[in-house]
Amino acid sequence: MNTLTARQRWTGLAVLVLAVTVVALDATVLSLAIPSISETLRPSGTQLLWIGDSYSFVLAGLLVSMGALSDRIGRKKLLLAGSAAFGAASLLAAYAPSPGWLILARALLGVAGATIMPSTLSLIRSLFPDDRERATAIGIWGAAATAGAALGPVVGGVLLEHFWWGSVFLLNIPVLILLLVSGAWLLPESKDPKPGHWDVLSVLLSMVGVIGVVYAIKEAAAHGPDRWDVPTAFVLGAAALFVFVRRQLRLETPLLDVRLFRDRRFTAAVSASLISLVGLSGVIFVVSQYLQLVRGYQPLQAGLAELPAFAGSVVGGLLTALIARRFGARKTLTVCLLAMGLGVGVLGWLAQDTAYLLLAASFLLVGTAEGVVYTLGAGLVLSAAPADKAGAASAVSETAYELGTALGIALVGSVVGSIYTSGLSVPAGTDPAAAARAGESLGAAVETAQGLPPELGHPLLASAREAFVHGMNNAGLLAAVLLVGAAVMAWWLLRGLSDPKAEPAAAADGVVDAPAAQPKVDA
Repeated sequence: MNTLTARQRWTGLAVLVLAVTVVALDATVLSLAIPSISETLRPSGTQLLWIGDSYSFVLAGLLVSMGALSDRIGRKKLLLAGSAAFGAASLLAAYAPSPGWLILARALLGVAGATIMPSTLSLIRSLFPDDRERATAIGIWGAAATAGAALGPVVGGVLLEHFWWGSVFLLNIPVLILLLVSGAWLLPESKDPKPGHWDVLSVLLSMVGVIGVVYAIKEAAAHGPDRWDVPTAFVLGAAALFVFVRRQLRLETPLLDVRLFRDRRFTAAVSASLISLVGLSGVIFVVSQYLQLVRGYQPLQAGLAELPAFAGSVVGGLLTALIARRFGARKTLTVCLLAMGLGVGVLGWLAQDTAYLLLAASFLLVGTAEGVVYTLGAGLVLSAAPADKAGAASAVSETAYELGTALGIALVGSVVGSIYTSGLSVPAGTDPAAAARAGESLGAAVETAQGLPPELGHPLLASAREAFVHGMNNAGLLAAVLLVGAAVMAWWLLRGLSDPKAEPAAAADGVVDAPAAQPKVDA
């Protein structure tokens, strides 16, 4: 890899940026289409959450396995195969005839996306052996990942202004064709020279563990822990993860070297990425509905309203290396998590008629801080892992990203949904079937109110909007508390690292890999 010219390296990075942007964008592009999907496919409230969640749940459950697989069969090979599968699943999603088909298609997109994400970050390590070049490359890659997630609503808004909801998936096809052609030509192959056995049992355990625990958290937030399936799923998932960890410690070539978590940079980076994405994805999922269904914005108008988050994430990702070298990883990570908590906490005071300027400021703050947190976290993960395990280590970073996205939609969406249902007041005389439909989601209530006489429809719509905003307020405060907790945890985990001013600038901030000059971490 060291013989590549500068032009080849940076052109290869452009291909990887294209790949990560598509996968990240697909996690949020659907948010503005939720009202349209509700009207066309008529999903239940639970189905609506699974339409948003299934992609990230499956992606999170498979990332570690696929990251290890990329180390074994080749990162370029898996990236291109996954891109082709992503295109096929996008076609299925675009023309899904029912909520069940759409959930299945989103899950298949998650399987394909899991083969793409780990390969992108680990290939950067192969493309850029120079520390400072790699720091810049990771900054660009991180900006693309967070910008893709933030840009999703904008792209969705443009498409929904002119086409049906399935167009948000068809957008992937030309991009993926370009990715396949350019990637086959421009990217070098890279893999672990001594990969060892790919343990299938570990793959199954990691999938069952992640999906089981996340499902339990999601359903507990939505319906409470009393249902039999919630504790069952949690115990099953936790047991699978426990056995997975024990098995990795015994295997000669583990699927995931869990000893990496002994490095506090690694643990802090993974935890910060996960919790920060809970805040960002939850905000995008809820606020997209708030802008359209409460404030009455058109899809394109709502997407443009969220543009400050996109702009902020790009700036934050590109400036990460500079900021971290100036202030150190510990201060940078902690302050940005606190800033995200402040920005998300603004949702706790939003009303139906709050000035847009306050919302724009919140988007800008959250997007910028998330761009720094995610990019710095990815760099810390790479710096803590040996080069031959870059795929598996990168997969942990990406798992945190996708798990945070899924949990954000699940927790924030479920909290909002639960408070909405309990707070909705249906006018006397409303048909029971219509009342039940209105209680499923705000989108269903808007549709129901349009079919009722004005003396019933208007009060139903007013109550639904008020209940939704109340739920959004509580969810925003909950996400803010989580982010403040993450800031405290990052500050504590990164204590005792060498003063960045006393180390070589590129290594001491923990952004890039320079084994000989890494700051010492307490055991």
